[in-house]
Amino acid sequence: MHGLNTSETVQSVPSRRPAWLRDSATPPLVEVFRSVKLPKDASAWRRFLTFVGPGYLVAVGYMDPGNWATSLAGGSQFGFALLFVALLSNIMAIILQSLCARLAIGSGKDLAQACRDAFPPIIAWPLWVLAEIAIIATDLAEVVGTAIGLNLIFHIPLEIGILITALDVFLILFLQNKGFRWIEAFIISLLGVIALCFVVQIALANPDWGAVLRGLAPTTDLATNPNMLYLALGIIGATVMPHNLYLHSGIVQTRAYGETLPEKREALRFSIIDSVFALTFALLVNASLLVLAGAAFFPRHEVVTEIGRASELLTPILGTAIAPLLFGIALICCGLNSTVTATMAGQIVMEGFIHLRISAVARRLITRAIAIVPALGVTYLMGAAQTGKLLVLSQVILSFQLPFAVVPLVLFTASKDKLGPLVAPRWLTLIAALVAALIIGLNVKLIWDFFSGNLG
Repeated sequence: MHGLNTSETVQSVPSRRPAWLRDSATPPLVEVFRSVKLPKDASAWRRFLTFVGPGYLVAVGYMDPGNWATSLAGGSQFGFALLFVALLSNIMAIILQSLCARLAIGSGKDLAQACRDAFPPIIAWPLWVLAEIAIIATDLAEVVGTAIGLNLIFHIPLEIGILITALDVFLILFLQNKGFRWIEAFIISLLGVIALCFVVQIALANPDWGAVLRGLAPTTDLATNPNMLYLALGIIGATVMPHNLYLHSGIVQTRAYGETLPEKREALRFSIIDSVFALTFALLVNASLLVLAGAAFFPRHEVVTEIGRASELLTPILGTAIAPLLFGIALICCGLNSTVTATMAGQIVMEGFIHLRISAVARRLITRAIAIVPALGVTYLMGAAQTGKLLVLSQVILSFQLPFAVVPLVLFTASKDKLGPLVAPRWLTLIAALVAALIIGLNVKLIWDFFSGNLG
């Protein structure tokens, strides 16, 4: 059994090559390619509902522990003043993810396939290696975050929690036999649990909602306060996850939207709407973290940068023992969600770049084993308090890889030869290029700060 199998109707893709070696014409995630059928003669609303799902799988990547750390630090130091930055960074993410949908629907290829076909091997193979490193770095953050969540709820030592995260392979086994819509339902359900956890905690914190709304407006303090600017750069720089660009361009093609230009235009429109709603939901979760930190820690001048430390402080501040429990539940839900999406992104990258197919379970075991080793080593040798530095390291690794995913995406979607009538309009390409340049610049600064000793 390979990849993410489904009981739904699947388009047959003939191949004379071995099962583990995919043909260059084979679509991404072949077992679920065009498996979600659109209802015939249905209303536009029902057809749109068929496209709801991929955006929420992508949204998972915008709620990783790295985002948690920057939101907690921003809220605890500056209250609600950085909410505008969170909003701005989310708009940037929406622009780039919309290009992923455009690339997939316009060219019929995911980003990995497009890179493989456009570049010679001397460029394509290093791009593949960098993409794999980025996925491992993402998994490293998931390992640490899930282990912290298990510690908060069950008081399991981090070393044991890190090992327990390897058991998520059984989750992959279960979901891959249910079908792609089950996977989406699982992801959306856990996102709902995460949102509920933060709603309860914010209600307990009882923030000044007038100040929260004022935080959505830009402030001149960003230009005059170096510390605020630094955290703002961190929030923006940690927004776009490289693996999300590969993931979105692959899973959009699970919809059987047809081959005519009107059908593709409709698919693109619905996919973008799905992404906008899903990433807006991700913004609300990240903003909730910032609001929670701003309401609970900022008035007490308590600067918080460690996820575990934040949970410890919430109990006396909010006056209830349920706060760390909700915090831990949200962390574990994020980890479980990322388990599924990172595995799919890994399959898309491996199949697209080197035409190699292995089972989702094997893929998960390999990636998780590589992530567990450094997490376990640091926890055992240097203590649990040092695991936060692994989150910083994972963000630096992702920052390094980001340009190698963003730049090809912008170039491909601007090419009429590749996308035909669905090529991105020039104004969109210009905006996307500016967004890419800004995000890349901020990530370069993050890398510089890390190696110069100013970070972590």
